[in-house]
Amino acid sequence: MATHILELPGVSTMRPLRDALSRTPAFSIPVRQPLPLSTASLQVKEMEAELSSLRMSLVCSFNQLLDLRDLNTGVHSTRLAEWALHVAGELGLPESELGDIEIAALLHDIGKIGIPDSILNKPASLTGDEYDLMKKHPEYGWAVLRQIPGMDRASLLVLHHHESFDGKGYPGGLQSEEIPIGSRIVSVIDAFDAMVSSRPYRSGLPFEEAERRLLEASGTQFDPGVVTSFLSLARMEMTAVFAAAGTNVATIL
Repeated sequence: MATHILELPGVSTMRPLRDALSRTPAFSIPVRQPLPLSTASLQVKEMEAELSSLRMSLVCSFNQLLDLRDLNTGVHSTRLAEWALHVAGELGLPESELGDIEIAALLHDIGKIGIPDSILNKPASLTGDEYDLMKKHPEYGWAVLRQIPGMDRASLLVLHHHESFDGKGYPGGLQSEEIPIGSRIVSVIDAFDAMVSSRPYRSGLPFEEAERRLLEASGTQFDPGVVTSFLSLARMEMTAVFAAAGTNVATIL
């Protein structure tokens, strides 16, 4: 029986595959030429710079919100950021961690926007229910900041800044090295600043009393290494610290 080979127009029966591959298709898909590596790298760096700028703009905006809600809280946060970076440097933390620590120090109280003024500014002791609600503010802050690209690590520092070194803090009951070092730093300087700052319903504590309380809680509520590092800074800058905190320097000398 004779074998019949189907002949395709323009394709040689002797070289069907090679001829078919050599034909120009009826349509073609344009191929995007890859960017030179140097150009692509430059674009990535520009995008990273824009994202970083956006994050800092958001941080500044949130800090302004704290100022609008409570002027003392906003100034308090700015002061804590300066102290936090100093302590982080003293402890030899890598530069890659400093940005997250600065953001956490600035915005550690952002969750208090969700706490009623009647609780925030209450001159008397809080009831059990009021204290339980107040303890929610680290979680509120974490829930807000974690939504922002690039702030996931800073949001965790905010979440854990009320943990205690002995594991009796909140919200996670973390202890010792389980607590992020940035959270441990914010915890110490936040407590000190709260003690020495004057409020409409109370005067700030003298330096010696605030120092005594920090040392007393060192190893239980606070990281001993952070306490030691911070107090050396506080002693050196005592006059400026108390002037910023609204405490009469004459009462501490």
